[in-house]
Amino acid sequence: MKETTRRTISGNSCPTCNRRAVMAGAAASLVATALPRSSAARAPIRMGFGLVTYMWGADWKLPQLLDACEKAEVWGVELRTTHAHGVEPSLGARERAAVRRRFEQSRVELVGLGSNERFDHPDPADLKKAIEATKRFVELSHDVGGSGVKVKPNQFHKGVPREKTIRQIGESLNLLGEFASGFGQQIRLEVHGQCAEIPIMAAIMKVADHPNVAVCWNSNPQDLKPPGLEANFKTLRPRFGQTLHVRELDNRKYPFAQLLKLLLDSDYTGWVMLEGRDFPKETPKRIEALARQRQLFDQMTRSHS
Repeated sequence: MKETTRRTISGNSCPTCNRRAVMAGAAASLVATALPRSSAARAPIRMGFGLVTYMWGADWKLPQLLDACEKAEVWGVELRTTHAHGVEPSLGARERAAVRRRFEQSRVELVGLGSNERFDHPDPADLKKAIEATKRFVELSHDVGGSGVKVKPNQFHKGVPREKTIRQIGESLNLLGEFASGFGQQIRLEVHGQCAEIPIMAAIMKVADHPNVAVCWNSNPQDLKPPGLEANFKTLRPRFGQTLHVRELDNRKYPFAQLLKLLLDSDYTGWVMLEGRDFPKETPKRIEALARQRQLFDQMTRSHS
């Protein structure tokens, strides 16, 4: 998975040249091989297990994070903003190149960045600010060797019709999908907040029809509402991107074994990323716990292969 992504993303333009023009050919190639109405950033191999730095890796600096993932045999990471890894849009060109080299020298793949940007703002100035901030994350992800940026929908506001907010979110995503295509990046909309209801997400994605905009399934309690996990999964599955989020796989409040079977049965080939909540504070024990989650993933997927 790492080598395939690097060949399509990393070997293109340098950050200081005309990136949009140089990356356009690579982006077009990615989109041309996409599943219907989904991003093509996914590698054409079996799905992998990775880590979102929220919350298990929030206090690990980048060298420590990569070391922990290698010891646990977790081969992909999503770097969420504000965490100790320090990979933020404020980095200069030299610092971005250093981050990219560090991942290239590691067995761990930078799957993407997790921004905290959302597009429900009633104030047009706040909405514009969120869109521009997301563009900076797109540029950063390209420069450090990632393949996409996670964003949020996120909520509804008093006095604003829901239909208006849904359209605004979808249209914002289309703008960003077009921008990101010039950098070979995917926009990944996390199923989150008040928009975590599956019908709401489906309505947003109906507006956000740019092929470079994808759904990041988030393993929420809302997934289990009638008509049930399988039907809700199938509603959004055609728009899945390269990443989705799970909690601890031994959490019995969510049927993760069923989710993984649905992914395998539908030939999903992206990353299943652990976005856990409960973890040991001590690093050695946390690495052991992370390895245990990877082992559970291996067991669950092996039983359905």
